Amino acid sequence: MNTNPLIIQSGLTILMETDGPRSKDAKIALNQFAELVKSPEHIHTYQITPLSVWNAMAAGMSGQYILDTLNQYKKFDFPDVVGKEIQNLTERYGQIVIVKENDALIIRFLSPFVQTLALNDANIAPLIGKPVDKSSFQLELIYRGLVKQKLIEFGYPVQDEAGFIEGEPLTLFLKESEETFTLRHYQREAVDLFYAKGSFSAGHGVIVLPCGAGKTLVGIATMAEIKQKTLILTTGNTSVKQWQREILDKTTLEKESVAEYSGKTKTIADVTIATYQIMSYRNKEGEFPHFELFDKGNWGLIIYDEVHLLPAPVFRITASLQAKRRLGLTATLVREDGKEKDVFALIGPKRYDVPWKEMEEQGFIADATCVEVKVKQSDAYNMEYAMAENKHRFRIAAENPRKIEKLKELLAAYPDKQTLIIGEYITQIEKVAGELDLKIIFGKTKQKEREKIFQQFRDKEIKVLVLSRVGNFAIDLPDADLLIQMSGKYGSRQEEAQRLGRVLRPKKDGHGALFYSLISSQTCEEEFARNRQIFLTEQGYSYDIIVF
Repeated sequence: MNTNPLIIQSGLTILMETDGPRSKDAKIALNQFAELVKSPEHIHTYQITPLSVWNAMAAGMSGQYILDTLNQYKKFDFPDVVGKEIQNLTERYGQIVIVKENDALIIRFLSPFVQTLALNDANIAPLIGKPVDKSSFQLELIYRGLVKQKLIEFGYPVQDEAGFIEGEPLTLFLKESEETFTLRHYQREAVDLFYAKGSFSAGHGVIVLPCGAGKTLVGIATMAEIKQKTLILTTGNTSVKQWQREILDKTTLEKESVAEYSGKTKTIADVTIATYQIMSYRNKEGEFPHFELFDKGNWGLIIYDEVHLLPAPVFRITASLQAKRRLGLTATLVREDGKEKDVFALIGPKRYDVPWKEMEEQGFIADATCVEVKVKQSDAYNMEYAMAENKHRFRIAAENPRKIEKLKELLAAYPDKQTLIIGEYITQIEKVAGELDLKIIFGKTKQKEREKIFQQFRDKEIKVLVLSRVGNFAIDLPDADLLIQMSGKYGSRQEEAQRLGRVLRPKKDGHGALFYSLISSQTCEEEFARNRQIFLTEQGYSYDIIVF
């Protein structure tokens, strides 16, 4: 009897039976080069995409490895076109290379066909300079990023092997010891694969690790490896403070060497931490006045924290920073704006990735129980929902008043848990906080007050904390046990990654984490919830569904 779980179809679509004896191994293998797109209970659907193949190749895989894996787990022979399509995608990778020769940038085409296509494209040809020989051309430094961006859209990713300009030296060592901390094996592997001892082909790319797995420490260890002036871009002031605390705690740097560049404080030092918000600020003249920060420091490394949230203006300036080493940190490469190719071209390919479930099994993140609670609306509220315009229905469903009733039940069921309640809409979370007399943090909460409340939660002076979307980003609350999601953003997979990550730090007593999502039944919220379920399934989690 054939127990293999994969049915491979033309169009590079793969159906996987989830309950077969080889399903778990097949899933781990598929995640290396395919994307999960649907996750009903018994059959999951994967898609091999150009970007999933190119990221796999950047990580050292070959087209033959992909085909061998498919053959290993296939239930039936697959169409010949599948092998041809995979071969086509793998052949596109590496057809164009950027190198440095005699201090000049050179773009080299390894295929006359690709060269002809590029030189006859109105968007690409103006970026390429004078010929050096039949297949090589000069490339101005300012076009290094833009040409990569254009060519990947054209269907040909560029291998950038031109290396980097060295930044100003920085004396920095980790305080690593048995008494303080030691890097986990995967953190060291991530740093080694990113830097590769200064190899021209490395030094740019993305590290994908779950929230709670120590991505900040990977960034700090990379700084200690490179030892050059560093600019860190992150999501908000809370994250800036977290980076500062971790750098001062884990390295030999003194306080004056770690500066904050934000709305209130604009100082520059050996390590400067800035927010995406300040970098993407546009004045009345339509200019980005803070972009000058990129030129003020002789940076040897730029770290993009939560790179999946990188705003478009910062992409634009990053295109001109290709001579700097660039490290992206994220829990998921999924972007809601579809700009994954821009991350690949401008920050770099995926250098390291560990499945969440694998890290859970090794004890590096807490095991999680995920539950979707379908909450029925009242008859009156159902009528309001039915009569509303389509564009207003999601919010009506999200703010279903009966969710608060279920929230009270959950809080009563878990009185000893350190609990986070997160919602998309301010009116909803303010109602929750007011009705239950809970502390709340949202956009208007002053930074000093935020730090005070977060510390009260860490010290367990308060058991339950209500958060707006600020809870999605880089808050360090290691003892959070239970997260209750009142509402989310249109089924965002990246948001699900951030929110689940809030409760995944290993617990001192070894207990697991709980993640509840409250969904209004028989509404559009159910449909959007399915997108978030894809993320959970993708990471190896099962989830229960209960009806309230």
